[in-house]
Amino acid sequence: MDELKPRPANSSPFTPLGFLERAATVYGDCPSVVYNTTTYTWAQTHRRCLQVASSLVSLGIKRGHVVSVVAPNVPAMYELHFAVPMAGAILNTVNTRLDARTISVLLRHSESKLIFVDSLSTSLVLESLSLFPSNVHRPRLVLITDDADADADADDKASSPTVDFFTTYEGMMMNGDERFKWIRPESEWDPMILNYTSGTTSSPKGVVHCHRGIFVITVDSLIEWSVPKQPVYLWTLPMFHANGWSFPWGMAAVGGTNICLRKLDASTVYSLIHKHNVTHMCGAPVVLNMLCNSPNNDPLKNPVQIMTAGAPPPAAVLSRTEALGFEVTHGYGLTETGGLVVSCAWKRQWNKLPATERARLKARQGVRTIGMTAVDVVDPDTGLSVKRDGLSLGEIVLRGGCLMLGYLRDPVGTSKCMRDDGWFYTGDVGVMHPDGYLEIKDRSKDVIISGGENLSSVEVESVLYMNPSVNEAAVVARPDEFWGETPCAFVSLKNTESTQKSPTEKDIIEFCRARLPHYMVPKTVVFKDELPKTSTGKIQKFVLREIAKAMGPSKRAASRM
Repeated sequence: MDELKPRPANSSPFTPLGFLERAATVYGDCPSVVYNTTTYTWAQTHRRCLQVASSLVSLGIKRGHVVSVVAPNVPAMYELHFAVPMAGAILNTVNTRLDARTISVLLRHSESKLIFVDSLSTSLVLESLSLFPSNVHRPRLVLITDDADADADADDKASSPTVDFFTTYEGMMMNGDERFKWIRPESEWDPMILNYTSGTTSSPKGVVHCHRGIFVITVDSLIEWSVPKQPVYLWTLPMFHANGWSFPWGMAAVGGTNICLRKLDASTVYSLIHKHNVTHMCGAPVVLNMLCNSPNNDPLKNPVQIMTAGAPPPAAVLSRTEALGFEVTHGYGLTETGGLVVSCAWKRQWNKLPATERARLKARQGVRTIGMTAVDVVDPDTGLSVKRDGLSLGEIVLRGGCLMLGYLRDPVGTSKCMRDDGWFYTGDVGVMHPDGYLEIKDRSKDVIISGGENLSSVEVESVLYMNPSVNEAAVVARPDEFWGETPCAFVSLKNTESTQKSPTEKDIIEFCRARLPHYMVPKTVVFKDELPKTSTGKIQKFVLREIAKAMGPSKRAASRM
């Protein structure tokens, strides 16, 4: 046995790029990408990706160069998930909702050589490049045109002359060689993806993933979600958000139809679901909330599988979503994992439970997916597992093949979260239930310490979402002269008929008091038209913390606890 060693025939590097080649053979004449009136087949998508990859190489893009994309979920964005790494380069998808200053920082940090820019993001990218120091080389620009937005945002186009772009995406594709032999990774550990976390500091955290990691998370996600062959997948999740949780490559593996979507709104989503018989889609809990509160939310004719992650979803939102005909799968992942690595694996016997209990169970993040080696909740000081009692708080730690290589040019940050004990420390606080399912209670920085008690803001938010008048809710710490900190709730209300009375601060507090231990009840409620969100749709708690802090210490009597 000792004489048997790896050989070239049995040690080809893992990469998800081969999924496209296979799709062109198996599903060649089947639809791959649908966008407005445009439909491509898998054979066409394969050919187009090879042509773009060929043109990238002819432009001097080499193995290890970073190529950026600033675009929404349009066909070019999908194709570039294959074309860029097929040229040997590293794909960097940039969040279109970021401001010019932040994009400028990211582009400089990544040392991007070329940027594909959607026609409605031209002024944003040009402004970001204008902030480059004069001695820093600016990347070349390729314009992604779109007939669908010919009349949209004319001011944006007028202020962004095409002279800044040396070619268009379609022109680049047409000039490429469809017989191009794509550049396979020399090692499965070669970098393939560079994503930036949705943090808010000026020190970017560039997450680097290799071909092996992306292969593992793609196959793992398909198995975990039980995705069948040839699903119809609606792109409600931005591809710039952790590469759409690996599903650009996953849809190629199963020959799915990608329904591309430039802008996200509930009426468009429902229209496309009915028009294309959509079977699968993904989205953060904020998307579920949007679908529930839409005036077009008639129950679906056919069930649609929807995977949610990105923030702990309130049980009330899950329950309302499933009542419409969506079948919700709840998972957990980070930019650093490339996709979802914990999933609330459903048990058949749970189907017999009341709807509220099913929603409560589904709100838990769950167990490791089969592609992960281990998941635990540990005491961050001792590294020992916490009790499996659903109460003892600890930090969620992960170990598995899809974890990032590390943070770009940040060895200190990498070693801080990927420690010598073999765990990746997430910074998320959670509990482990007796049945082995974990549940997130908070980000470590969001835990409220009131009178010595650790208080989960997520738990309070779940109760707030049960109130039929509440649209969005977030709970942060407000300084308190007696307790140190007390919960401060920021709430936006649903649009209701003018005849219906809006709840007051006292109403919200009393609602919570009937459902929570008194020390967890918000002592302050602030009503806002809309809560501030990050570029990926998560509520910006750091902004709310600053508002609560500026309000000064609460001076309520101690008996209010």
